[in-house]
Amino acid sequence: MSGLVKAFDCQPEVFQGLPCQRLSLACGDSLLIAHQGAQVLSWVSRGSERLFLSPDNRWDGKTAIRGGVPVCFPQFNQRGSLPRHGFARNMAWQPGVAMATTSTSTNEGAQLHFTLTSNAQTLAIWQQAFVAQLQVTLEPGQLNISLSVNNTEEQNDLLFSGALHTYLAVDDIALTELRGLGDRPEWDALTDTHSVGDEVLYFDGEFDRVYSPPARAMVLQDGTGQLQIEQSADWADTVVWNPGEHKCADMADMPEHGFARMLCVEAAQVFEPVRIPAGGQWTGWQRFTVY
Repeated sequence: MSGLVKAFDCQPEVFQGLPCQRLSLACGDSLLIAHQGAQVLSWVSRGSERLFLSPDNRWDGKTAIRGGVPVCFPQFNQRGSLPRHGFARNMAWQPGVAMATTSTSTNEGAQLHFTLTSNAQTLAIWQQAFVAQLQVTLEPGQLNISLSVNNTEEQNDLLFSGALHTYLAVDDIALTELRGLGDRPEWDALTDTHSVGDEVLYFDGEFDRVYSPPARAMVLQDGTGQLQIEQSADWADTVVWNPGEHKCADMADMPEHGFARMLCVEAAQVFEPVRIPAGGQWTGWQRFTVY
């Protein structure tokens, strides 16, 4: 057991005034996770930062944080009466105790849980009892984020939409390619048109499209680096988004050229809500592998 303990370290940390947890592996990979929203703010793997985090965030503990991996729950975007992308990303989640994983041959891995339970604040705007848990698993060259939602009602179904709204860091969006969505049903939110996805997606302006998830992994090509992206079938949609230069300029929490350094590839539930029966549970995950 002592060998497993030495394989990782988890320590509380204050970042931009916000309480966080820093999870580090012996190989040098690390995560920084804010208590606000259980939001992953940083993922360093093989010496490089893999997530985009805007330097122009407000950092007041209440306003949504732009970048990293926001947890959008229980509403996607403005598709409902709740605040945009729901309330979970603006609330404090309770961190658990980090534990070693046993899925790698070297046992060099760790996972950390965060929990959000329905309370007076949530019930004031959404009359639903629930327990949401985010499990973040870090292994050498790999990050897995899993969201579980428990319906703790005794009679009523729980319906929600949402996403793991992942902001991936890229060197230059103009030179970035995303593969794996070829021939998948595609809805372009900018033109409100339906088509099928191209095998290789390029980004030369604002991009906002929703796809049926691919059966195989997607690959993000960023210069000479590649990142494999997977999601569980429990998420019905994949969202690909970049604000482009003009929209980015109107976003108060983004630097002028921030659009050129990020691409969102999201595991999402957009069109049809997830339905969880009373006493039931739903789990959906997204996984990233550096190679």
